Amino acid sequence: MNIGSRLPRGGHLRLGVNIDHVATIRNARGGAHPDPVRAAFAAAAAGADGITAHLREDRRHITDEDIDRLMAKLEIPLNLEMAATEEMLAIALAHRPHAACIVPEKREERTTEGGLDAAGQHNLLAYYVDRLGGANIRVSLFIEPDPAQIEAAIRLGAPVVELHTGRYAHVEGEDRAAELSRIADAAALAVKNGIEPHAGHGLTFENVASIAAIPQLAELNIGHFLVGEAIFTGFEASVARMRALMDEAR
Repeated sequence: MNIGSRLPRGGHLRLGVNIDHVATIRNARGGAHPDPVRAAFAAAAAGADGITAHLREDRRHITDEDIDRLMAKLEIPLNLEMAATEEMLAIALAHRPHAACIVPEKREERTTEGGLDAAGQHNLLAYYVDRLGGANIRVSLFIEPDPAQIEAAIRLGAPVVELHTGRYAHVEGEDRAAELSRIADAAALAVKNGIEPHAGHGLTFENVASIAAIPQLAELNIGHFLVGEAIFTGFEASVARMRALMDEAR
Protein backbone atom coordinates (compact mmCIF):
# COMPACT_ATOMS: atom_id res chain seq x y z
CA MET A 1 0.00 0.00 0.00
CA ASN A 2 1.51 3.30 -1.06
CA ILE A 3 0.42 6.48 0.71
CA GLY A 4 3.19 8.58 -0.73
CA SER A 5 3.63 8.12 -4.44
CA ARG A 6 3.01 11.72 -5.42
CA LEU A 7 4.72 14.93 -4.46
CA PRO A 8 2.53 17.24 -2.37
CA ARG A 9 0.69 20.19 -3.85
CA GLY A 10 -0.98 21.59 -0.73
CA GLY A 11 -3.74 18.98 -0.50
CA HIS A 12 -4.26 16.24 2.09
CA LEU A 13 -1.47 16.22 4.66
CA ARG A 14 -0.84 12.69 5.89
CA LEU A 15 -0.50 11.94 9.59
CA GLY A 16 1.89 9.23 10.68
CA VAL A 17 1.38 8.31 14.34
CA ASN A 18 4.43 7.09 16.25
CA ILE A 19 3.44 4.43 18.80
CA ASP A 20 6.87 4.01 20.45
CA HIS A 21 5.86 5.45 23.79
CA VAL A 22 2.85 3.22 24.19
CA ALA A 23 5.52 0.50 24.27
CA THR A 24 7.61 2.61 26.68
CA ILE A 25 4.74 2.57 29.19
CA ARG A 26 4.26 -1.18 28.71
CA ASN A 27 7.96 -1.87 29.21
CA ALA A 28 8.13 0.20 32.41
CA ARG A 29 6.29 -2.61 34.19
CA GLY A 30 6.60 -5.52 31.80
CA GLY A 31 3.77 -7.66 30.52
CA ALA A 32 1.54 -6.97 27.55
CA HIS A 33 -0.29 -3.74 28.40
CA PRO A 34 -0.72 -1.19 26.98
CA ASP A 35 -0.40 -2.87 23.60
CA PRO A 36 1.21 -0.73 20.85
CA VAL A 37 -0.56 -2.75 18.15
CA ARG A 38 -3.92 -1.87 19.72
CA ALA A 39 -2.75 1.76 19.71
CA ALA A 40 -1.95 1.48 16.00
CA PHE A 41 -5.51 0.33 15.26
CA ALA A 42 -6.92 3.14 17.42
CA ALA A 43 -4.78 5.68 15.54
CA ALA A 44 -6.02 4.35 12.20
CA ALA A 45 -9.62 4.60 13.38
CA ALA A 46 -9.02 8.22 14.38
CA GLY A 47 -7.64 9.27 11.00
CA ALA A 48 -3.97 8.31 10.93
CA ASP A 49 -2.67 7.52 7.45
CA GLY A 50 0.27 5.45 8.66
CA ILE A 51 2.07 4.14 11.74
CA THR A 52 5.67 4.85 12.70
CA ALA A 53 7.71 2.60 15.01
CA HIS A 54 11.38 2.97 15.93
CA LEU A 55 13.14 -0.31 16.63
CA ARG A 56 16.16 0.83 18.62
CA GLU A 57 19.38 -1.05 19.18
CA ASP A 58 18.60 -1.40 22.91
CA ARG A 59 14.87 -2.22 22.35
CA ARG A 60 13.88 0.37 24.94
CA HIS A 61 10.34 0.60 23.62
CA ILE A 62 9.32 -1.15 20.39
CA THR A 63 10.46 -4.78 20.23
CA ASP A 64 11.05 -7.26 17.44
CA GLU A 65 7.78 -9.00 18.34
CA ASP A 66 5.95 -5.67 18.00
CA ILE A 67 7.29 -5.29 14.45
CA ASP A 68 6.25 -8.87 13.64
CA ARG A 69 2.73 -8.19 14.87
CA LEU A 70 2.41 -4.81 13.19
CA MET A 71 3.45 -6.24 9.84
CA ALA A 72 1.01 -9.13 10.23
CA LYS A 73 -2.00 -7.12 11.38
CA LEU A 74 -1.69 -3.51 10.28
CA GLU A 75 -3.93 -2.39 7.42
CA ILE A 76 -2.25 1.01 6.94
CA PRO A 77 1.41 1.49 6.00
CA LEU A 78 4.21 0.99 8.53
CA ASN A 79 7.17 3.36 8.60
CA LEU A 80 10.09 1.64 10.35
CA GLU A 81 12.52 4.09 11.93
CA MET A 82 15.98 2.57 12.07
CA ALA A 83 19.65 3.28 12.56
CA ALA A 84 22.06 2.64 9.71
CA THR A 85 23.33 -0.70 11.01
CA GLU A 86 23.53 -4.18 9.51
CA GLU A 87 21.22 -5.55 12.21
CA MET A 88 18.45 -3.07 11.41
CA LEU A 89 18.94 -3.49 7.67
CA ALA A 90 18.46 -7.25 8.02
CA ILE A 91 15.25 -6.71 10.01
CA ALA A 92 13.92 -4.23 7.46
CA LEU A 93 14.70 -6.54 4.54
CA ALA A 94 13.04 -9.47 6.32
CA HIS A 95 9.82 -7.54 6.98
CA ARG A 96 9.73 -5.16 4.00
CA PRO A 97 7.67 -2.37 5.56
CA HIS A 98 6.18 0.32 3.33
CA ALA A 99 8.90 2.76 4.37
CA ALA A 100 12.10 2.95 6.39
CA CYS A 101 13.32 6.22 7.87
CA ILE A 102 17.02 6.25 8.69
CA VAL A 103 17.63 8.20 11.88
CA PRO A 104 20.68 8.99 14.01
CA GLU A 105 20.83 6.91 17.17
CA LYS A 106 22.94 7.10 20.31
CA ARG A 107 22.46 4.59 23.11
CA GLU A 108 22.53 7.26 25.84
CA GLU A 109 19.99 9.66 24.33
CA ARG A 110 16.40 9.85 25.62
CA THR A 111 15.01 10.54 22.16
CA THR A 112 16.40 11.29 18.72
CA GLU A 113 18.50 14.42 19.11
CA GLY A 114 18.79 16.34 15.85
CA GLY A 115 18.94 15.17 12.29
CA LEU A 116 21.13 12.70 10.50
CA ASP A 117 24.34 14.12 9.00
CA ALA A 118 23.60 12.90 5.48
CA ALA A 119 26.22 15.28 4.07
CA GLY A 120 28.99 13.91 6.26
CA GLN A 121 28.01 10.24 6.07
CA HIS A 122 27.42 9.80 2.35
CA ASN A 123 29.52 6.67 1.91
CA LEU A 124 27.88 4.92 4.87
CA LEU A 125 24.34 5.90 3.99
CA ALA A 126 24.59 5.13 0.27
CA TYR A 127 24.80 1.41 1.05
CA TYR A 128 21.64 1.44 3.18
CA VAL A 129 19.67 3.65 0.80
CA ASP A 130 20.54 1.34 -2.09
CA ARG A 131 19.75 -1.89 -0.22
CA LEU A 132 16.42 -0.65 1.13
CA GLY A 133 15.38 0.91 -2.15
CA GLY A 134 16.30 -2.28 -3.98
CA ALA A 135 13.82 -4.13 -1.75
CA ASN A 136 11.06 -1.68 -2.74
CA ILE A 137 11.12 -0.05 0.71
CA ARG A 138 10.57 3.70 0.48
CA VAL A 139 13.65 5.29 2.07
CA SER A 140 13.47 8.46 4.13
CA LEU A 141 16.32 10.38 5.75
CA PHE A 142 15.63 12.23 9.01
CA ILE A 143 17.62 15.44 8.56
CA GLU A 144 17.90 19.04 9.66
CA PRO A 145 16.11 21.59 7.43
CA ASP A 146 19.40 22.63 5.88
CA PRO A 147 20.22 23.01 2.16
CA ALA A 148 23.41 20.97 2.54
CA GLN A 149 21.44 18.05 3.94
CA ILE A 150 18.82 18.27 1.18
CA GLU A 151 21.59 18.29 -1.40
CA ALA A 152 23.11 15.22 0.26
CA ALA A 153 19.73 13.45 0.06
CA ILE A 154 19.60 14.29 -3.65
CA ARG A 155 23.04 12.76 -4.20
CA LEU A 156 22.05 9.66 -2.23
CA GLY A 157 18.90 9.20 -4.28
CA ALA A 158 16.58 9.19 -1.27
CA PRO A 159 12.95 9.66 -2.38
CA VAL A 160 11.89 11.17 0.96
CA VAL A 161 13.32 13.40 3.67
CA GLU A 162 11.82 14.02 7.09
CA LEU A 163 12.71 17.48 8.37
CA HIS A 164 13.54 17.71 12.06
CA THR A 165 11.18 20.18 13.77
CA GLY A 166 12.68 19.88 17.24
CA ARG A 167 14.29 23.31 17.26
CA TYR A 168 11.10 24.92 15.93
CA ALA A 169 9.18 23.27 18.78
CA HIS A 170 11.50 24.48 21.51
CA VAL A 171 12.22 28.10 20.61
CA GLU A 172 9.88 31.07 20.65
CA GLY A 173 9.27 34.46 19.06
CA GLU A 174 11.65 35.54 16.32
CA ASP A 175 13.70 32.37 16.68
CA ARG A 176 10.63 30.24 15.98
CA ALA A 177 9.68 32.37 12.97
CA ALA A 178 13.20 31.97 11.59
CA GLU A 179 13.12 28.21 12.11
CA LEU A 180 9.71 27.97 10.46
CA SER A 181 11.11 29.81 7.45
CA ARG A 182 14.07 27.44 7.35
CA ILE A 183 11.74 24.42 7.35
CA ALA A 184 9.56 25.92 4.61
CA ASP A 185 12.61 26.70 2.46
CA ALA A 186 13.97 23.18 2.93
CA ALA A 187 10.61 21.64 1.99
CA ALA A 188 10.45 23.78 -1.15
CA LEU A 189 14.01 22.83 -2.11
CA ALA A 190 13.22 19.15 -1.64
CA VAL A 191 10.12 19.29 -3.86
CA LYS A 192 12.01 21.27 -6.50
CA ASN A 193 14.45 18.37 -6.72
CA GLY A 194 11.88 15.59 -6.78
CA ILE A 195 12.11 14.62 -3.11
CA GLU A 196 8.98 14.33 -0.95
CA PRO A 197 9.36 16.26 2.33
CA HIS A 198 7.89 15.11 5.63
CA ALA A 199 8.40 16.70 9.06
CA GLY A 200 8.29 15.73 12.70
CA HIS A 201 9.59 15.93 16.29
CA GLY A 202 8.16 17.93 19.17
CA LEU A 203 4.89 18.82 17.44
CA THR A 204 1.84 19.54 19.62
CA PHE A 205 -1.68 20.87 19.33
CA GLU A 206 -0.29 24.37 20.00
CA ASN A 207 2.50 24.45 17.42
CA VAL A 208 1.41 22.10 14.62
CA ALA A 209 -0.67 24.56 12.56
CA SER A 210 2.21 26.61 11.18
CA ILE A 211 4.08 23.47 10.12
CA ALA A 212 0.96 21.88 8.65
CA ALA A 213 0.33 25.03 6.61
CA ILE A 214 3.58 24.57 4.64
CA PRO A 215 2.10 23.45 1.32
CA GLN A 216 5.03 21.33 0.17
CA LEU A 217 4.93 19.02 3.18
CA ALA A 218 3.26 15.67 2.50
CA GLU A 219 3.32 14.07 5.95
CA LEU A 220 3.83 14.81 9.63
CA ASN A 221 5.02 12.15 12.05
CA ILE A 222 3.90 12.72 15.64
CA GLY A 223 4.03 10.42 18.63
CA HIS A 224 5.16 11.32 22.14
CA PHE A 225 2.77 14.25 22.55
CA LEU A 226 -0.20 12.19 21.36
CA VAL A 227 0.56 9.38 23.79
CA GLY A 228 0.88 11.87 26.65
CA GLU A 229 -2.35 13.64 25.74
CA ALA A 230 -4.11 10.27 25.55
CA ILE A 231 -3.74 9.91 29.33
CA PHE A 232 -6.27 12.71 29.68
CA THR A 233 -8.52 12.33 26.64
CA GLY A 234 -8.00 8.84 25.23
CA PHE A 235 -5.80 7.86 22.30
CA GLU A 236 -8.40 8.09 19.55
CA ALA A 237 -9.50 11.54 20.73
CA SER A 238 -5.88 12.71 20.85
CA VAL A 239 -5.16 11.54 17.31
CA ALA A 240 -8.49 12.84 15.99
CA ARG A 241 -7.81 16.32 17.34
CA MET A 242 -4.36 16.41 15.75
CA ARG A 243 -5.91 15.22 12.48
CA ALA A 244 -8.48 18.05 12.65
CA LEU A 245 -5.85 20.71 13.40
CA MET A 246 -3.74 19.57 10.45
CA ASP A 247 -6.76 19.63 8.15
CA GLU A 248 -7.73 23.12 9.32
CA ALA A 249 -4.22 24.39 8.59
CA ARG A 250 -4.53 23.17 4.98
